[in-house]
Amino acid sequence: MEVFFEWFRVLYDETGINLPFLYDSYDRNRMVDGFFMTVKLSIVCLFFSVVIGVVGAWLQNSPLKWTRRIVNVYIQLFRNTPPLVQLYFFYFAISSLMPTVDNGFGGQQPMLGGFAWAAISLSFFAGAYNVEIFRAGIEAVPNSTIEAAEALGFSRLTTYVYITLPLAFRVALPSLNNNLVNLVKTTTLAYAIAVPEMLYEANQIWSDNVNVTEMMIFLLLIYFALVGVLVWGMNSWERKLKIPGFGN
Repeated sequence: MEVFFEWFRVLYDETGINLPFLYDSYDRNRMVDGFFMTVKLSIVCLFFSVVIGVVGAWLQNSPLKWTRRIVNVYIQLFRNTPPLVQLYFFYFAISSLMPTVDNGFGGQQPMLGGFAWAAISLSFFAGAYNVEIFRAGIEAVPNSTIEAAEALGFSRLTTYVYITLPLAFRVALPSLNNNLVNLVKTTTLAYAIAVPEMLYEANQIWSDNVNVTEMMIFLLLIYFALVGVLVWGMNSWERKLKIPGFGN
């Protein structure tokens, strides 16, 4: 393996193509850590944005008027403002209002760090779109199906969980797929609050080695591969959940 890595050092010496994250162990570790940070942030945001979408779509059909209004305000707020502005709002505005904790060195630090705020902000951002995606799926479920569940004594919640949501999920999956792919790409915004994901680490490397072109090409390819895996997985899941004659 060392011979493989050293080949890239020779490549740099002979051609000027500088890929230090391959031949330098320090930069390589930084890039690997950035990759796993991106994957971790993506998984957390994907999970919570879907949860927000499922819960929000249910609350949209609440018999309480103010519950529906609150959900609609949330949707309009997060869909109609830039995600970077939302991220800064959470990190600088909301964080400053929260209590601080001891950092172990005699000082104080915010209760939540950059990763937590990035996960919260991006989850709410994508969740607003997911609410509408699930709402559209719910509206595609035939009323006769819901009426049959009610006739069997199902409550509103159990009808949603066991009848409406599974059917709506199949209809919503293509649109959900697109939104989740966009969310993975949007995690690069965490760079703005110094979360050490791939873009942040790549910036540190090209600042040290002045190899912007090589690092940007690498980031383009690695995100293409990462998103490609997600698309492949979602498309496979969509085919497995497909019900002939429903949602086509």
